[in-house]
Amino acid sequence: MTESETLALAGQQALWTCLMLGGPPLLLLLIVGLAVAVVQALTQIQEASLAFVPKMAVLGLALMFGGSMALGLMRSFTEGLFEQVVSVGGLR
Repeated sequence: MTESETLALAGQQALWTCLMLGGPPLLLLLIVGLAVAVVQALTQIQEASLAFVPKMAVLGLALMFGGSMALGLMRSFTEGLFEQVVSVGGLR
């Protein structure tokens, strides 16, 4: 594999890792934000903290329960990246 192919593969893996790390929490925040917006529209209560607090609670729970998965994903990406660097540069 050439250096440019290795670099392209590393970039693709980096984007995929970002999507896997950021996607689930952002999807949860989108759902909670939509639910809060519907409740605010129905009750006509326009309080900023009403929209902020549930999102932060859900984000905290998502990070608490998904943190180990995220750490494992980042670790495997980093190990793969280091292996690619060694394969391109070689040990001298």
